[in-house]
Amino acid sequence: MVSMAMPETITTSEGEFTAELAGAPGAPLVLLLHGFPQSRHSWRSQVPALARAGYRAVAPDQRGYSPGVRPDPATHLAAYGIDRLVADVLDIAGALGCGGSERFHVVGHDWGGQVAWFLAGRHPERVASLTVLSRPHPAAFRRAFRQDADDQRHRSRHHRSFLDPATTALLLEDDARRLRKNLAGQQVPEAAIAEYLSVVGNPAALDAALAWYRAAGAVARMEVGAVSVPALYVWGDRDAAVGRAAAKYTADFVTGPFRFEALRGVGHFVTDQVPEDVTRLLLDHLAAPGPSQPPGP
Repeated sequence: MVSMAMPETITTSEGEFTAELAGAPGAPLVLLLHGFPQSRHSWRSQVPALARAGYRAVAPDQRGYSPGVRPDPATHLAAYGIDRLVADVLDIAGALGCGGSERFHVVGHDWGGQVAWFLAGRHPERVASLTVLSRPHPAAFRRAFRQDADDQRHRSRHHRSFLDPATTALLLEDDARRLRKNLAGQQVPEAAIAEYLSVVGNPAALDAALAWYRAAGAVARMEVGAVSVPALYVWGDRDAAVGRAAAKYTADFVTGPFRFEALRGVGHFVTDQVPEDVTRLLLDHLAAPGPSQPPGP
C-alpha cells in the first residue's frame, strides 16, 4: 500500500479542507473526490502517479470529513445538500489557482462520483474531463431503481438506514465492528480500513458523512441532465451496490465522448482492490484530448 504524506490544508470561504496534494503548481489540475465511508486515502495510489505524469493531483477530505468544514447536521443539514457539495469543488479549484473559466479534471468514486456527475452536468464549461468510479449517472441509477433491475432496490437498501440519525452510533459501536466487517467483506484491506476510520471513526465525522444522505433524502430521486464532457465510467461486475443495468444505462446520459470499463471480479471499492488498473485507465483518459481541452502531458 502506498504511504501518503501528512495532509495539507486548502482554505476556502467555507473553511479549511484537509487534502493530499502532489505535482507542480500550475500543472493541469485533477481533483479526486472520495466516497462513503472513505477519505482522501482512497486515492493513495493515484495521487503520486498523477504527479509523476505531470498533473497537479489533489484529493481533499470533503465537507464533513474535514474537521475544518463540518457544520452541525442537527442544525445545518442543508449545508450538506448537493448544491453546496458541488460548490465546494469549485471553491477548492479556485483556491488552488484554477478559477474563473479555467477547466480542470474531476474524478469521483461513490458519493464523490455523484458530486462529479452533478458538477459536469451543471458546469460543463469548467470540466476538462470526468472520470467516475462505481457510481452510475443519477438518471441511470434512477431508471434501474424504478425498474428494480438487477435487484437494485435491495442493493441500495443501506440508503434508507443512513437516513436515521441513530445509525451513527450503531456503526461506531464495538470499535466500528459493523463498518469494519462491511468493508472487509468487500475486499478492502485492513490497512485501508484503518486509514478511513482515522477520518470517519468518530461520531462528529461519521454523523457529518451520513448527513450527505439525509440532506439528499431519496438518492434515487436526485436529478441532473445529460453530461457533455469527455467521460470515463468504471464499474466492477461484483459491485454489491450497483447492478449491471444501472451501469449500462449510464451511456444513455452522456452526449460527449464516453468510455465504459467493466472490471471483472471487482467490487465497489475499486481503488482498494485494483489500484493499478484504476491508475492506468485514468491516465489514458486524461491524455485523450476532448473537443475543447488541451492535450495532457
